[in-house]
Amino acid sequence: MPDLKLEDCINETCPWSGKPVQENSLTRYNGRVVGFCNPGCKEKFEQAVGHFETALGA
Repeated sequence: MPDLKLEDCINETCPWSGKPVQENSLTRYNGRVVGFCNPGCKEKFEQAVGHFETALGA
């Protein structure tokens, strides 16, 4: 997501690992930019959110 910038990120450390967030590992959640330490953690978060949203829609 090229429109996401590190300076807009609401967190400084990855919620999965506690390591500093990286600009190549940002995503948008509920209108806010959330950062992760690597693309793998970002993907893990996106998958978890997708499972919750699917469960809520069922």
